Amino acid sequence: MEFAYTARLAELKNRARTLAEKIMPFEDECERNNGLSAQSHASIKASVLEAGLQAINTPSEYGGAGLSVLEQVVVQDELGKLTNALWDAVWRPANPLAHATAEQRERYLIPAARGDRRDAVAISEAGAGSDFSSATTTATPDGKGGYIINGQKWFVTVGDVADFLIVLAYIEPEHTPTMFLIDVATPGVKITDVPRYTHTFVYEHPEFTFTDVHVGPEAVLGGVGAGLELTRDWFTEERLMIGARTIGAAERALTLAVEWAKDRVQGGQPLINRQLIQGMIADSVVDITTNRAYTHQVAWEFDHADPTNADQRKTLHAKAATVKLAASEASNRVVDRCVQIFGGRGYIRDYPVERLWRELRVDRIWEGTSEIQRLVIANETNKRGLSALLSFPSAGTDQ
Repeated sequence: MEFAYTARLAELKNRARTLAEKIMPFEDECERNNGLSAQSHASIKASVLEAGLQAINTPSEYGGAGLSVLEQVVVQDELGKLTNALWDAVWRPANPLAHATAEQRERYLIPAARGDRRDAVAISEAGAGSDFSSATTTATPDGKGGYIINGQKWFVTVGDVADFLIVLAYIEPEHTPTMFLIDVATPGVKITDVPRYTHTFVYEHPEFTFTDVHVGPEAVLGGVGAGLELTRDWFTEERLMIGARTIGAAERALTLAVEWAKDRVQGGQPLINRQLIQGMIADSVVDITTNRAYTHQVAWEFDHADPTNADQRKTLHAKAATVKLAASEASNRVVDRCVQIFGGRGYIRDYPVERLWRELRVDRIWEGTSEIQRLVIANETNKRGLSALLSFPSAGTDQ
């Protein structure tokens, strides 16, 4: 057992840190203007390509960086330090695209990996949030091999700039869950609302309606009936990345708060000499270090898992839920303390800690609420016991 970055991981971490530092100057523009100009997006795109960190979850033969899960976590940890969710400007095609056919790869995955196209995942609905199995968007066979899509999707992150969607719909009358690739320009696809949210995100989360949207059989992604499995796999990957990003965000907030506490003098002493402030700092160090270690551990386990072992996959699904639950809640505690350390300035939007405080709140909601993560963990405990969840993999096993 070795607890150290390899030379490869250390190089990736440094490369990601350098990229994040190049993107940070765009934070104020994004906060002031609720987004970035085309020129700013182009500048960030050039920096991403120069860093070689485009599509980090996509194999290099398709134009991505081809990183392992642990390598992705190390990169996301650094990118998570960006406010205004500018980490999302470092594009990463949704992992269901790994199941694309050769034709779909040419049309969607490869251009998305290069940053020439952008995807958005459309799963949630007004009546189907964490329980995505209750989605009501339908795909009715047209009698010619294609489908007619009808329904509505909410919270389609990046949907304002995406030119194609990955849509979960149920093929009727069998009610078969299936993923579809749908170009935004297809007749019948329409953005019907762009809600304003607490955070100032670099992209929007619009609502889409699909009215008699006709697609051919080539639009099916991953095979008919694979929709729920692909959705779960997507959620699993996203939960790990949320864990990494939120801990990176917490580290940036704490770093700024410690610097502030050293310089800010109250009652004749720097704030950092006050025991109540010291307690906040110490608790935050604990929250960051313990969650970073566990996030890295579970990412390593994913890389060493046997993809054909169903029980192992389900256990890792629960471990990813554990990462997401623990890290998102810990980071919220950290950033709340940091706002308190900054006092009134911590409530001003010009300060990164205030933006991080607003932005991290959603991490306890999207890609499965904290309550859903608890259910996933508890159900795994009931079905397969505590041992796999609480222990390290043993030498000589697939992990």
